[in-house]
Amino acid sequence: MPPASVFRFQARIRPRARSGHVGGTWGPDGVLLVAVDAPAVDGKANLAVIKALADALGVPRRSLTIVGGERSRNKVLEVADPPSDFTTRLERLLAN
Repeated sequence: MPPASVFRFQARIRPRARSGHVGGTWGPDGVLLVAVDAPAVDGKANLAVIKALADALGVPRRSLTIVGGERSRNKVLEVADPPSDFTTRLERLLAN
């Protein structure tokens, strides 16, 4: 069985936002901005980030993993077996 393909990208998280939103960029590097209404307590914001990103990118939640920045607002996320048009989907969110 061949190894699964993965795609990594960075995101900046805003916990306790008034409303959830995925899209736009943050900082000079232009990383994806993800706002969630969950607090950054006991991993609640991380779960909300996974759910929001999965919905926005149209991928299953189980395929998304936080691989860096578990306790930080700056996160590195990994998508296992991304769809062929994944970069287009991500670019669309970055442009919002």
